[in-house]
Amino acid sequence: MRLVTYRPGDGPARVGALVDDRVADLAAAHAALGAEDAFPADMLTLLRAEAEGMEGARRCLEHALAAGVAWTALADVTLLSPLPRPNSIRDFMLHEEHASGGGKRQLPPEWYEIPAYWKGNCDAVFGPDDPIRWPRYTELLDYELEIGLVIGRRAREVTLEEAPSCIAGYTIFNDWSARDIQRREMKIGLGPGLGKDFAFSFGPALVTPDDFPGMSARMTARINGEVWSDGSLEGMHMSFEELIVHLSQEQELHPGDVLGSGTIGGGCGAELDRWLQPGDVVELEVEGLGVLRNVVHRP
Repeated sequence: MRLVTYRPGDGPARVGALVDDRVADLAAAHAALGAEDAFPADMLTLLRAEAEGMEGARRCLEHALAAGVAWTALADVTLLSPLPRPNSIRDFMLHEEHASGGGKRQLPPEWYEIPAYWKGNCDAVFGPDDPIRWPRYTELLDYELEIGLVIGRRAREVTLEEAPSCIAGYTIFNDWSARDIQRREMKIGLGPGLGKDFAFSFGPALVTPDDFPGMSARMTARINGEVWSDGSLEGMHMSFEELIVHLSQEQELHPGDVLGSGTIGGGCGAELDRWLQPGDVVELEVEGLGVLRNVVHRP
């Protein structure tokens, strides 16, 4: 199931399901089933309903498919970030090639022992085709090709066997980076701050685990149609399930928490010494997840 947040025409944003080139209005399908309660108005509310919410969304989609109701052509709607405001954003660095700068830096032993992460700004989330404002304090704007896992239930002290039940789905994650200010911040020993918190892109859909092709899914980044990055999650130092176990030791995970895989090897301009320019079209594509497209602009 490919869940989306979309806006039909000038109407308010709502939750839908993407099938080929059509979007099912899950709230309309819910009403057509004769339900007396209201369908969740946004994705975070749906996720907070946990398994019951996801099962309800699936029933609504099945009814829309069977009855042929509640459909709109994809061309007639605007896709937003599937999760416009996450509960939290934690981004990891789990690919050795990226973490070592393509083998230019020796990683400390702790990198292999602890899946460290930083937390992002939940109020700076963008979706497909949203323009990305070039921060005034940087000359080195960069993309990062990642996958984001979205937590689907409250969880604490999770075992490895229980971890898959915590996953609501996956989405493409572009962790935009202002490299020059990020480098200055990291020398202090804290951060990143301004180097990251201006923009995160998610989309185009939240794809449930049964429709996610897995770690071998091909991942590419195209800049103005030219492939700059090409790879997969294979070789990720720790699995998503292991991250859930690690995080939940002494804190509770919540629906709508996003865990970033970190950039794949060669998955950003900094590793390639190639830099974005104002007006560039950045497309991240992941097999089974779709294409996340944004244009960067300098106001």
